[in-house]
Amino acid sequence: MQEAGPKLDPPKLDERSAERVVQHPATRDLFERSRSLVEASRYREALECLRLAHHADPDHAQVRSLLGVCLAMQERRFEEAVELCTSAAKQEFFNPELYLNLALVYLNFGFKTEGIRFLLRGQMIDPANETIRRELADLGNRVSPVLRFLPRRHLINRWLGSARSALVRREERRLAA
Repeated sequence: MQEAGPKLDPPKLDERSAERVVQHPATRDLFERSRSLVEASRYREALECLRLAHHADPDHAQVRSLLGVCLAMQERRFEEAVELCTSAAKQEFFNPELYLNLALVYLNFGFKTEGIRFLLRGQMIDPANETIRRELADLGNRVSPVLRFLPRRHLINRWLGSARSALVRREERRLAA
């Protein structure tokens, strides 16, 4: 059994706003360190820091959300990751970073539609958020169905879409040569 780590006093609510702020210096340091580790894709190390921070302050939305991302990336624990990120996004529904984290979890497990949905929700809150813009641009735009009056998943649309894609690839190869 692992030790729980240093005993930390729970952070206090910032009286100037309803938003939670990590007040305890050790918890704040763990969170900031884990954030930089996640940006460097060092999820195992970030997970250790986040578990300590979460143990010290289990009600902090940003810590829970980032913990969910690390659980998804490092340990492939989808359900727990989604639960942590969703509860964090519900707690701070005005924080676009939490929707970005939730989207990253869904995208990491191949749920593109859900990932895009949460990226768009985060973009509605903060249209200038560069990280969300970059993620949406990386995902690309879907081409509209060939026959718009039929559902995208209809057999005819799927067949015609495959044919259209093959023609586009063929034309791109011809132009590249």
